Amino acid sequence: MTLLKHHVPTLLVVLIGLLGVGTVLYAWQLPPFAGTEIRTENAYVRGSVTTISPQIAGYVTQVPVSDFQVVTAGEVLVRLDDRTAAQALAQAEAALAGARAALKANAQDINSAEAVLESRKAARQAAEAALDTAQAAWARQDKLKAKGFLSQSDADDGQLSLQQAQAALTEAESNVDVAREDVASARVQTDTLQSQIASAEAAVELARIDLEHTVIHAPRDGQLGQIGVKPGQYVTAGAALMSHVAPQVWVIANVKERELADMAQGQAVRFTVDALRDRSFTGRVSMLSPATASEYSVLGSSAATGNFTKIAQRLPVRIEIDPGQEGAESLAPGMSVVLHAPRQGG
Repeated sequence: MTLLKHHVPTLLVVLIGLLGVGTVLYAWQLPPFAGTEIRTENAYVRGSVTTISPQIAGYVTQVPVSDFQVVTAGEVLVRLDDRTAAQALAQAEAALAGARAALKANAQDINSAEAVLESRKAARQAAEAALDTAQAAWARQDKLKAKGFLSQSDADDGQLSLQQAQAALTEAESNVDVAREDVASARVQTDTLQSQIASAEAAVELARIDLEHTVIHAPRDGQLGQIGVKPGQYVTAGAALMSHVAPQVWVIANVKERELADMAQGQAVRFTVDALRDRSFTGRVSMLSPATASEYSVLGSSAATGNFTKIAQRLPVRIEIDPGQEGAESLAPGMSVVLHAPRQGG
């Protein structure tokens, strides 16, 4: 009896230890408590939620939609005052018209310069012919002078005519060079004017885009959230006006790392939705995240410390919902779900 009393404290410590180990094994669903199903409440419905924002600043003139309204792709959500944008477009179009008119005038300048060049080339040919005539006449006069048949005065007149013909040819050649430069200059101006037209066309396109941005459209079919803008309100570029929720939804379940070995891509699963009175839906494992949820945090965890406590990590798993299920249209992003997945081989 005394011996039994002596061992009671030791037995109590052992029992408490076994109870603690059993509790941990059960909480972690480890053998012998591991079931045939992976279950996690750390799961939620996800969807494509887009914040609708203007790309330009301005006053709101019209908001033809209301809270939670179902919209189709391209439907008008907000209109901004477009008078400034319209005037900017008209100004840009006028500048483009002016640049195109200048290019047409430049084409006329090129034609005129080329005509002048041809005229001066003809004048040079006439000057060359006149010089040939003067040189031939001087050659005859020089022979007559040498034989004494020509007076000095007539010889001087012949030499003067030759010098005048040479000067006329030099002037004609200079005029041709000037005319050729005028043509080249006009053609260079063409490149400048074409660049100005390209710049003006870009300015018109930018002004047209700004005008289009005064009307904000739904990016796709879906449903709106609460409307955060009213007519008469001044909004800036990037300001949140409302949210748009696309109809496509899926489930993201954060599964414990020890259970990942029992999941595979394409695996059939089911899940229940809290908001729908635990209605059950089916789906399939689509993709597993390439990293645990903690790795995506802004301040990542670090184990390089003296004190270390091992914490079970979770890996996000995407579940595609099977189509055609009754009540699936009621699933909305953010709803809490409970995932049930059979263990592979279990």
